[in-house]
Order: sequence, then C-alpha cells, then structure tokens
Amino acid sequence: MRQILRLLPLLSLLLALAACDPAQVYEKNTDLDENVWAVQVKPAFEFTIQDTTQLYDVFFNIRNASAYGYYNLYVKHTLTGPDGKPVSKLLHQMLLMDPRTGEPSGSGTGDIYDHQFLALPRQRFHQAGTYKMVLEQYMRQDQLPGIMAVGIRVAKAGGK
Repeated sequence: MRQILRLLPLLSLLLALAACDPAQVYEKNTDLDENVWAVQVKPAFEFTIQDTTQLYDVFFNIRNASAYGYYNLYVKHTLTGPDGKPVSKLLHQMLLMDPRTGEPSGSGTGDIYDHQFLALPRQRFHQAGTYKMVLEQYMRQDQLPGIMAVGIRVAKAGGK
C-alpha cells in the first residue's frame, strides 16, 4: 500500500505532462493480473488516425518490477488497419536492464520501473480511421512474472 501512495505523485506528474504534450495522439496502458504477463494475454489498443499526411512515432510502454528475471523482453506486435487488413507484424527486443551490470534502465521509484521504447519510428498511416495494435509477449516462458503493465503511445513524429 505504501508503494502505491509513493507512486501517486509520480503518476499525477506523468498525467499532467502527457496532457501538455500537443504531439500525443493516443496513450493507454493495461495492468496485468497479478503482475504476470501470460502468453495467452494479448492486450489490444485501438486508436484513431485522422491526418494521413503526418508521420507518427509509436512507442511501447512497459512497467516492470525489479524482480523481473530477465534483462530483456521480446514483444511481438500486430497492427491492423481500419479495413481489417494487417499493416505490420514485427518482433521487438527491449532491454529493461543493462546486460552486463544488471542495472535497471527506465525511470522508477523503489522497485518499479517504467520504460518507453520507440517501436515504429516515423510510421505512415495510409488510411484515416481506427487502427488496432495487439501486443504479445514472446519470451520462452508461458508465465512472465514481474511485468506489471504494457501499453502504447502514438505521437506525431518529432514531438516529445
């Protein structure tokens, strides 16, 4: 409970900063049950693109506990367009800790760390409408303890 109370000021600050970012188009995070990302859990995020002339940066948000057992995380994304056709499908490796020292990267307080990884830089969306991005953990373990939340952020390229 004390950890939650310590995080409230940080979360408030992050929300205030996100609200002040004119480049942001969409951001949403999904908390994972019992801080475990099971292989069958595939969070989906839907966002609307109106300006097809603009380039966008798509980020992955990851929150992990220091008890997470690996220095990296493999995530596969599937992006589907407004017409239901696949736009892209890629496997990403994200480094949550320094592979040599084991020092956590990202920002955090206590034993919780937040990361934001640029997954799709300068992405062009060719159709206006609602896109869907599905994330799935792609590690060699069905139950991945220590991953607390995942999400995406879509922003106009060149923004914060």
